[in-house]
Amino acid sequence: MKKILILAGDGIGPEVCAQAVKVINKIGGATLDYADIGGIGYENHGHPYPEETKVKAKQADAILLGAVGGPKWDNIEFALKPERGLLGIRKDLELFANLRPAIVFDELVGASSLKPELVQGLDIMIVRELTGDIYFGEPRGIHTREDGKRVGINTMIYDEDEVKRVSKVAFELAQKRGGKVCSVDKANVLESTLMWREEITKLHASDYQDCELSHMYVDNAAMQIVRAPKQFDVIVTGNIFGDILSDAAAMLTGSLGMLPSASLGNKYSLYEPVHGSAPDIAGQDKANPIATLMSVAMMYRYTFSMAKEADAIEAAIRAVLAEGYRTGDIMQDGCTLVGTEKMGDLITAKV
Repeated sequence: MKKILILAGDGIGPEVCAQAVKVINKIGGATLDYADIGGIGYENHGHPYPEETKVKAKQADAILLGAVGGPKWDNIEFALKPERGLLGIRKDLELFANLRPAIVFDELVGASSLKPELVQGLDIMIVRELTGDIYFGEPRGIHTREDGKRVGINTMIYDEDEVKRVSKVAFELAQKRGGKVCSVDKANVLESTLMWREEITKLHASDYQDCELSHMYVDNAAMQIVRAPKQFDVIVTGNIFGDILSDAAAMLTGSLGMLPSASLGNKYSLYEPVHGSAPDIAGQDKANPIATLMSVAMMYRYTFSMAKEADAIEAAIRAVLAEGYRTGDIMQDGCTLVGTEKMGDLITAKV
């Protein structure tokens, strides 16, 4: 039996996770446990990443997370904000590789803001380093200098081992896909990313010459993602650049509500939709559960090595979309708009 921990979190998190549970139970062979993270963790335990959650996370074979955050917690201490729970679990479990696919379903080509010919058949994988960079570097903080002026400090830092381990993930994914890796940096002005470029180049030369490696500055990469996105296969980059580029790539598909993610380490794995907690629609049966269900498919594919089950979930989603059902923020003429629960039921029935 697989042990899956559900961290539903805040906002629409519980609603979309409830649809994922239906699919997991339909497939069978898994036991489910639950714990708090984010705002609900702070409310129930006084911390966004409670000790109970830490223990359960390390006992699970895989973790499914809904979403964290909301305006309710805007004014609490920075260290206790819901998002610190998300950063905390990533660091605690050493989830260093964040896989962010950007896939355009044929049925949803018209939902993209780009011309159909630019996105038809799009399938990009962005590999974002997740536990280093400016989000975790020291020194950091807000200080007052001797002259009385306040300064904010964050440190962008990587060591060569961090670069190598996430680069290996990118190359090994490329070997199973189109065989191309584009490493994104700002090596012309940032020494930490110059080192990144040097280390991935050495790794490519020593171990992965069967893949094509290219380099691109992050500003150009942002432009190319919206100019000609199908030129990319696998993109690998640091934490802050990956955070920005993956959201830009996500909108090529028309909606953040369609896209899953995986956060992988050497021992643990966590899966979550790309979208946020959307508190403005929480509890209204309007949330799109597809990104969460696609995250479950990634869980079966990457952690459990159950490709048949992963394929079944993805095929069920495509089949429901092909029948004209839509939910969330994607709506097209001639389609039937259904709520979160109904969409979950339709997909589960086809798995």
